[in-house]
Amino acid sequence: MTSHLSQVIAVEKDVKDKAAQELAKAQGLLSNKGLLTGIARAYTPLEDKGLVLPPESTRVQVKATHVLRGVQAQLTNLFDVIATKDWTNCLAKADLVVDEKVLVEKVPATHLLFLEKQCVELLAFVKKIPILDAAEEWSHDTAQGCWATPPVETIRSKKDKKSKAAFEGNQHHPQQFVVWDEDVPEGRWKTIHYSGAMPADDVNALIERIEKLQRAVKFAREEANRHDAMQQQTGDPVLHYIFG
Repeated sequence: MTSHLSQVIAVEKDVKDKAAQELAKAQGLLSNKGLLTGIARAYTPLEDKGLVLPPESTRVQVKATHVLRGVQAQLTNLFDVIATKDWTNCLAKADLVVDEKVLVEKVPATHLLFLEKQCVELLAFVKKIPILDAAEEWSHDTAQGCWATPPVETIRSKKDKKSKAAFEGNQHHPQQFVVWDEDVPEGRWKTIHYSGAMPADDVNALIERIEKLQRAVKFAREEANRHDAMQQQTGDPVLHYIFG
C-alpha cells in the first residue's frame, strides 16, 4: 500500500516513543540481576537414614537474548520509518508560489520547513520596527538620509525689568515705583525633528508580504509532503549486524 510522506511524518513520533519505551524497559530488566539469575540445589544425606531436605530452585525470569529481540524489533521499525522519511525527503519538492508567481522552483520539503520557521522569526522582528509618529508630518531628507519634519519657529524671550511710578511723591512721602518682569523677544528657534524610524505603511507592507509568504510556504510544504513515500528498510541489515 502506497503512503505519502505526510503519513510517514505523522507516525514518526509514535514510533520514536515506542522505541524509547522499549529501550527503557529493556534497561530496567537487564539491570535487575535477580531476574537474570537462577539456581538449582539438591541435597543428599551422607548416611542412609540421614535427614532428607527438599530440592531448591529459582528459575531465570529474564533472558538477555529475549530482551534484545524485543529491542531489535522496535528499533528496526524506527530505523525503517526514519529511513523512509529521509529517502523521500530527497525527492519531496514543491514550487514556492506567491501571487501566482513562482519565487523558487522545486524547493525540498526540509528547506520549506526551514523557511516556515524563518517566517515566524522575521514576522516577530518586523513587528518591533519603530514607526514614525503619526502626529507629525514627515518627508524624506536626502541630505540626512532619514525622515524630517517641516521646520517650526519659536520665539526665545528674555526677562526685562520694567518699572513705573506708582506715586509721584511729595514733601512728606518719597516717590514710589512698581517693578515687574516683562518677556521681551530675544531670538528665534528653528526646530526640525529627524527620525530613523519607518513609515507605518512601509512596516505594514512588510508584515503583509511575510504573512503572504508564510501561507505560500505552508501550502508548498503540504504539497511536497504528498509525495509518495519511498519505503526503505535499513533497520534489519544494520541491527542484524549489531545483534547478529
